[in-house]
Amino acid sequence: MDTTQLLKGVLDLAVLAALRDEDGYGYDILRRLRSAGLGEVGDASVYGTLRRLFNAGLLTTYVVPSDEGPHRKYYALNTAGRTELQRSGKVWQGFATTMDDLLRERETA
Repeated sequence: MDTTQLLKGVLDLAVLAALRDEDGYGYDILRRLRSAGLGEVGDASVYGTLRRLFNAGLLTTYVVPSDEGPHRKYYALNTAGRTELQRSGKVWQGFATTMDDLLRERETA
């Protein structure tokens, strides 16, 4: 199965979840996603998702100076983003439960 297609459908939720406990800049968020097991996620996909979520009003941003190069743009969940994370998380859990049920081998009597 091509996991890149699955990832496209859940990348918004994954990015929101990666920001749940701590603000982060683009590459930091990408690193979090990859270390969580989403190794196939692409740089451009994450940066595009961050822009889209920001434009949708789910994230706020702020800039932090960096001694190691250009300033970093940090992203943070706002109230609308936390609400969307909770809503989308419930939808995902329901979907995952349905798929688990479908894939589970049925015991025969």
